[in-house]
Amino acid sequence: MKFACLLANGFEETEAITVIDCLRRAGVSVDLVSIHEKSVTGSHNITVVADKLFVDMGNYDGLFLPGGQPGSTHLGNDERVLELVRNYVNQDKWISAICAAPTVLSKAGVIKGKHLTSYPTSNVNGVFDEAIYHEDLVVVDGKLVTSRSMGTALHLGIKLVEVLGLDSDKLAKSILFKEGK
Repeated sequence: MKFACLLANGFEETEAITVIDCLRRAGVSVDLVSIHEKSVTGSHNITVVADKLFVDMGNYDGLFLPGGQPGSTHLGNDERVLELVRNYVNQDKWISAICAAPTVLSKAGVIKGKHLTSYPTSNVNGVFDEAIYHEDLVVVDGKLVTSRSMGTALHLGIKLVEVLGLDSDKLAKSILFKEGK
């Protein structure tokens, strides 16, 4: 199983790193993919080095879009990203987005009739009118998995591991998210 985490300057660092970490601990290969340059600075001035630039994006089983501003706006303004999201939906591949990043899915036109969630203030100006909006921490609709905010990143990471058919209980116990006896 292989995922790409799309990064743009202004991404939310905790969301990105937490979900990447959960996936990798569970055995999922995750590439950090920058839509611009390899060095990407998050919304709280933490800089990471991407594994690769946005090229040859068809060899992944899924995409993860971290939130943060202006990172989510940059992702949503990049036609390559929007086309990639559409292609992944059409190919029934996994897509996960957290916080403000579900707005990218709306902009790509792939949310009609889908159950999803986001950061509360992202649901303005009709951005999710075509979707069925929830305020749950994590919402799963087929291969679309969305979450609320930085505070729900661990919930999202563990849920992704679960829906991918991997051992989410083992992961949760190993990080003391869910203590075993």
